[in-house]
Amino acid sequence: MRVIGLTGGIGSGKSLAAEYFADLGAIVIDADQLARAAIERGSKGFDEVVTIFGDSILKDGDIDRRALGELVFKDPTKKAALEAIIHPWVRSEFEAAVLSLSGNQTLVYEIPLLFETGGANRFETVITVEAQMDKRIERLREKGLHLSEIEARIAAQASREERVSIADFVIENNGSRDDLLRQVENIWDGLSHTSN
Repeated sequence: MRVIGLTGGIGSGKSLAAEYFADLGAIVIDADQLARAAIERGSKGFDEVVTIFGDSILKDGDIDRRALGELVFKDPTKKAALEAIIHPWVRSEFEAAVLSLSGNQTLVYEIPLLFETGGANRFETVITVEAQMDKRIERLREKGLHLSEIEARIAAQASREERVSIADFVIENNGSRDDLLRQVENIWDGLSHTSN
């Protein structure tokens, strides 16, 4: 059993790295997906978010994540209120996943804000995916984000230096998908040998 924290700044390519770890046999859980599930329509979190933020964040009966994101990125108090709803639920889901591991299974937990939440000690191994700023911006623009949104989100995250300071492995994702895959495979092979 091994529990790995996979982090990286927005636009670094950590989700693609996570896919590659899954292809190699890891169980991959995405903290962002858990956070989305925590406030899906029908959940207790959904009701709490609507109570705090009002109907203006709803679109066709669902929470408009973009509208909610704009509100919380501008207001630390609202951000803290949202995190108080989401984080406990996400943490309990993560803990349940860890408890369900058996034998030599490896869990890779994709968590963008690992440094910010001070959670590195929950993992045996921490990997960060990093990329040059121009590459990150280019990738995020391809996903339809505006430059102002990109800059705000990058500014809200830990710096490269902070992420690297808690990492056992640093993946540099400035090249092709094959380059990224090779780096993931090298780390996976190294970890497989140390667990035997």
